[in-house]
Amino acid sequence: MRKLVLVLYLFLLSSIVVHHSHANWSITSSLQDWRDSLALGREKTTRMHFYFHDIVSGKKPTAMKIAQASTTTKSPTVFGIVMMADDPLTEGPEPTSKPVGRAQGLYGSADQEQFALLFAMSFEFTDGIYNGSTLSILGRNPALQLIREMPIVGGTGVFKLARGMVFPKTYWFNATSGDAVVEYHITVIHY
Repeated sequence: MRKLVLVLYLFLLSSIVVHHSHANWSITSSLQDWRDSLALGREKTTRMHFYFHDIVSGKKPTAMKIAQASTTTKSPTVFGIVMMADDPLTEGPEPTSKPVGRAQGLYGSADQEQFALLFAMSFEFTDGIYNGSTLSILGRNPALQLIREMPIVGGTGVFKLARGMVFPKTYWFNATSGDAVVEYHITVIHY
């Protein structure tokens, strides 16, 4: 009887060990498949240059006011105004330049002392190898400063797990209409 109990005990123990090691293998295998699908460990750096066209005037604006504080008209920084945008991104500064994507999201005046925007945008690319990929930008944009930067906080498609910086520079601004063309230099690290 002791032999039978010992054999059953060893059989059960070996079954548990085999099952346990198999379970670990499938977790490790799944983790490796996930890493391989994202090509982790093989980071790439991409640099991009394009122009952002923010048109708030005319018959077909690309950015519209969606909220405004009642005291905004008295504020020199238009503090409290919020805009929703679907702005074209182009290769060159001219509106007729080749389109490369869209900037979709919102921005609002978030500073009572100087003109600075809180900027939350998704840049969706529609051209070449980046077609269908996006970059997400979130940060403070002191729009009147010559040198400014905002962080890239994520991305999709070619830009999976993106991080990096965008460096906007106002190329052209019409103080009467509020329309602007902004030059963007981007450095993005992705997998």
